[in-house]
Amino acid sequence: MRSKHIQLVLAAIFIGLGGWCLVAPHSVERLVLRPEYQHLSATSALLLGCFGAQAVLGGIVIALSQFTPRTFLIFGLVGSLPFFAFNWYFVFVSKMFTEWMLLDFVGNVGILTCGLLGYWLRRREVRAAP
Repeated sequence: MRSKHIQLVLAAIFIGLGGWCLVAPHSVERLVLRPEYQHLSATSALLLGCFGAQAVLGGIVIALSQFTPRTFLIFGLVGSLPFFAFNWYFVFVSKMFTEWMLLDFVGNVGILTCGLLGYWLRRREVRAAP
């Protein structure tokens, strides 16, 4: 396995979850927000769609960029920490999200894993290059 494969998996996480928010925002809202926080309005669809579009754009940039070992490490470790904090707070503290939001948590574990594995693989590839 090469680091580019890990990078593409990382991109797929963003494109997949972001694409879902972009294409079916009310589906996401119904599943992840508790009923008392659901609006199911044009505005909530717009906001979820914007969030999804940014995630898809991020996934495209990830897929097309040249990652260094440092990029993988920073993206995986530093980049995933705010997402873990967000999920923890809104699922367990404020309880705005349903358990379906744990899908996002799984995605964040994927981001962390891809970052660490990508770092290790890319570092090995750089050392092996002539």
